[in-house]
Amino acid sequence: MATATMPVQRRTQLRPKYVLFAFIGLMMAYVLRHNESFLIHPGNPVWHHYHPFRWWLLPHGIAGACALLLGPLQFSDRLRQRFTKFHRVAGRIYVASALILAPLGAYIQYFEERMGAPRSFSVAGLIDAILLMMTTGIAFGFILNGRVQQHRQWMTRSFAVALVFIEVRVVQGVTGWEKLGIGATETIVWSCLAFSLLSADIVLQVQELWRSRPAARARVAAAD
Repeated sequence: MATATMPVQRRTQLRPKYVLFAFIGLMMAYVLRHNESFLIHPGNPVWHHYHPFRWWLLPHGIAGACALLLGPLQFSDRLRQRFTKFHRVAGRIYVASALILAPLGAYIQYFEERMGAPRSFSVAGLIDAILLMMTTGIAFGFILNGRVQQHRQWMTRSFAVALVFIEVRVVQGVTGWEKLGIGATETIVWSCLAFSLLSADIVLQVQELWRSRPAARARVAAAD
């Protein structure tokens, strides 16, 4: 007697990755509205502050925008499988952007030190730049050697470091600590920088647990 085989339908579930990137998108939108709205207002007084180093700030800003916008696309399994060439091109643009924005950001912070900013901010900018260049360089080295899993892990760490720019401004704006002076801002910068790699590893562990759930259920079902 023939047994009819019924197709197994998968339940559509909201993956934690999409929730996370939706939250990152909200943070970016908040920063654009709260911190970067001066970009469409040429008469804003903040332009006077940026004027001395504007030609360094321009490529830094463009590279930063490319990294923040293209970073999430690198983690899309569907995009990587269906549009492999686009994934590779976008990945190379991300790597180039990270390696451009990091040293320029450190130099701009050093430039601002000569305008009165504390040296501790220059040190934070330098450490941030080193972390971003190292994590991005390691990720790129792994993919050149065909180590896809390690490449994705280090890309996650790289993007987490890149997000420090967004996180600092969100914390400042939401809490109102931006009005408490340079000391509060410095605390936020160092806290976000210290938490960046830890948060990346937390994301990686959660993702690993999420992926292992079907296999674990299958082993339990087989044991029964």
